[in-house]
Amino acid sequence: MDGQLTAPAPEASSTLEAEKASFLKQPKAVWATALAAVFAFMGIGLVDPILPAIAKNLEATPSQVSLLFTSYFLVTAIAMLITGFVSSRIGGKRTLLTGLAIIVIFASLSGFSGSVGELVGFRAGWGLGNALFVATALAVIVGVASGGAGIAIILYEAALGLGISLGPLLGALLGGWQWRAPFFGTAVLMAAAFIALIALLPKTPLPERKVRLRDPLLALGHKGLRTTAASGLFYNYGFFTILAFTPFILGMDAYGIGAVFFGWGVAVAVFSVFVAPALQRRFGAVRVLSGTLALLMLDLVGLGLSAGHSVPAVVTLVVVSGALLGVNNTIYTELAMGVSDSPRPVASAGYNFVRWMGGALAPFAAAQLGEHFGPQVPFFAAAVAMAVAIAVVLGGRRFLSSHEPHLV
Repeated sequence: MDGQLTAPAPEASSTLEAEKASFLKQPKAVWATALAAVFAFMGIGLVDPILPAIAKNLEATPSQVSLLFTSYFLVTAIAMLITGFVSSRIGGKRTLLTGLAIIVIFASLSGFSGSVGELVGFRAGWGLGNALFVATALAVIVGVASGGAGIAIILYEAALGLGISLGPLLGALLGGWQWRAPFFGTAVLMAAAFIALIALLPKTPLPERKVRLRDPLLALGHKGLRTTAASGLFYNYGFFTILAFTPFILGMDAYGIGAVFFGWGVAVAVFSVFVAPALQRRFGAVRVLSGTLALLMLDLVGLGLSAGHSVPAVVTLVVVSGALLGVNNTIYTELAMGVSDSPRPVASAGYNFVRWMGGALAPFAAAQLGEHFGPQVPFFAAAVAMAVAIAVVLGGRRFLSSHEPHLV
């Protein structure tokens, strides 16, 4: 059969076919963990369609409501430093189940909130569960999946993209009825994921060496991982400016906002799974990352120019941004997991600690800028953040060189 191939690089073709085959042939435990990850990632965009409704019902300003994201991501970022410490002592499965249980509890409590302050506090608790689950899920999928780390990362990014796309949809469908309903809906989904993991995920062995609390910070001493994390911080600032601030300028109800961000999330999913790997193989991580960050910077400038003037333009640019974000998500994750010699869970924890700080800062900063200077300014600020992210990547290019393609 090889003799029938006319392409110049049959090895690359056969590798690609093997990757496609191994992507689908995974143990049940992988699919169960990936499905639970979908539900967990739904929690990120779940509140998007109901942000205006929460502000109205709880008599809160956009910047107060934006703290729903800030408290969630701030706790997620800090808790990343303890995920390896915990999972290396009680095992990956127990850590996943603990994270899911915490999310079920705090998602339910969020639905009973009587003030925006209570809701912000419960979202912070939700962030703790999210950190324990998300950081461990990637390590578990990498450990259990067949086909190598590359396939596992694509599976993880597929779960991320699917969860991010379905979150706003669920938030819209339930939030259009009652703003509290999406929180209870999430609690039910996470409880189902909890049961699925108990049944399908085998007990995961403890690592040979226990992770110390300081290990994720020490891992950032590697220049390649530090470069990836620093660039990821500014990239996430742009990411969550789009996700958290745009609902306030669309002038739509929950269903309209949900539809816009469902389209955005689909673009994230498709481009992270199908486009990013092909681009990285062809051009290398640094070129793809700097190129898509530059396009995202232009997209944010376009959003700034359109904000307050053209809702159709804003909608179009939001969906286009999803494609660019999808490519970047996969490249950043691959770099974080493989650019250093630290164990993957440790490298992931250090990287996520830094990058989620961008997610914590952006929603509140964007809302404040919008309230004081107009709806255009948050997007222009995010565009500046993209320029910094590009500068960091290019400045640390030589430390990321192991991810460049081998050209023949």
